Amino acid sequence: MTNTDKPTHSPTGNPYVPKDDGDAPVKAYISAISEWKNAIGMQINETVETVFPEVRKNVRWNTPFFGKQDCWFLAMYC
Repeated sequence: MTNTDKPTHSPTGNPYVPKDDGDAPVKAYISAISEWKNAIGMQINETVETVFPEVRKNVRWNTPFFGKQDCWFLAMYC
């Protein structure tokens, strides 16, 4: 299977996003979520940024994580 043949979503609909640190991979994950889940993902991201502006973000295991320096406090799996 070549990269162009690689599926973009799991059978359950969770998007495949490469692991990485920062805001960009989390936004890529959220933009790849389909239908009504996309709006909820954007709302969660905006709420976390508003409440905790210093939030750390990363994507691991096709899951966005939100945290502070010493721990992760939220993971979002679609």
